[in-house]
Amino acid sequence: MSQQDRRLGAPRRAPVSSPRRGRTVAVALIVGVAAAATVGLAVGIARGNSAGTTDPFAGRDLYLDPDGSAARAASTTTDPAERAAAAVIAAQPAAIWLTPEHVPAGDVREHVGAIVADAASADAQPVLVVYGIADRDCGGHSAGGLPPRAYLDWVDQIAAGIADQPAAVVLEPDSLAMSTDCADPGERIDLVASALERLDGDRTAVYLDGGHSDWLAVERMADLLRGAGIDRARGFATNVANTRETDDELAYATALADRLGGAHAVIDTSRNGAGPPPDGEWCNARGRALGDAPHVIDHPVVDALLWIKPPGESDGECNGGPRAGRWWPEVAVELAAEPPASR
Repeated sequence: MSQQDRRLGAPRRAPVSSPRRGRTVAVALIVGVAAAATVGLAVGIARGNSAGTTDPFAGRDLYLDPDGSAARAASTTTDPAERAAAAVIAAQPAAIWLTPEHVPAGDVREHVGAIVADAASADAQPVLVVYGIADRDCGGHSAGGLPPRAYLDWVDQIAAGIADQPAAVVLEPDSLAMSTDCADPGERIDLVASALERLDGDRTAVYLDGGHSDWLAVERMADLLRGAGIDRARGFATNVANTRETDDELAYATALADRLGGAHAVIDTSRNGAGPPPDGEWCNARGRALGDAPHVIDHPVVDALLWIKPPGESDGECNGGPRAGRWWPEVAVELAAEPPASR
């Protein structure tokens, strides 16, 4: 089973309400750019959090998955432009998505255990995305998931696979911000809280769904996070699979943390290099660009800028895209037309 088949890809994103500034992105890719793609990862400083742990990324590189869809494409694609784009993307660490459809309960403990052990051997921090909640995506492009009891059993196996190894976990993107659009918001929030309890290991830093800067009001998002037990988590993740600009997300994360008593955050910069499209499209928006390369930042709230959504993977069968999570070479070339910035 290929890496791209082990992920369903991006969750459905709420439509944005207003256009944002962007920059024109050339689609042409100079093949030789891949050779200059390696970017060093900054080392953070230790910071405490409301859950009583220190910064999970301090003093550690981010784990680079050798079996990611971009790495596979870079080694197998014959088209020069597509191969170079895949190499640019594969040179940066991205989160590894776990879905029950492709890594079921009988396999997920061993699968996760192998990832965290490989990361530990390299003194690197893996970022895992747990994405299997009941009524996932409320029937959208990434619909699926498990019934509540089976879901929690699956999460138990993920926690057992992590065991006592370091890991950062982004728990159920969109699950909270989208909850009011789903059939039973209260049950959904309770299920996230139960999953969080199961992942509450000493060396596991969990980030709950924090929406993004142009979705829910800060006060409403804070209420949802409290309901899901944010006080037991490291914090929240914003902009997952979306294209909001980093500065907007930094301001949003700071405002949200202020209402949550000091929770920390991570921001997805995988596709926000050109900002959101003028028409507000969220699903396979074209003409986007890679954002900041993943790295730890020295910020009172935000622990790191991460590529949570692996660039080059489809959001679903929208705007001409393949099934969610499939590698889409054409879009990968667009995204990599400008190499990711490093700070």
